[in-house]
Amino acid sequence: MRGGGMGNMNKMMKQMQKMQKEMAKAQEELGEQRIEGTAGGGMVTVIMTGHKEVVDVNIKEEVVDPEDVEMLQDLVLAATNDALKKVDELTNQKMGKFTQGMNLPGMF
Repeated sequence: MRGGGMGNMNKMMKQMQKMQKEMAKAQEELGEQRIEGTAGGGMVTVIMTGHKEVVDVNIKEEVVDPEDVEMLQDLVLAATNDALKKVDELTNQKMGKFTQGMNLPGMF
């Protein structure tokens, strides 16, 4: 019976190591994802990775109005926030399975 405690501890450590590898793989996959946020009916598009790095911004020529720069700024901001929201949803979907039931503050 004395050795049973160590066996359980070793088993738990192996499970934790496996989970860490799976989490690292999921994080890597998130970084490879490209998420698109849009605003103004597709007039402005922001593309970012699953790690929240903006990799591309597309602005349709017809939305560029030197007389109304504020509208363009608002559209870029809205498209960026749309992309961020989608990244958060994807992150929760991919990483949530690792934190489910753990109740860890500050985790995903």
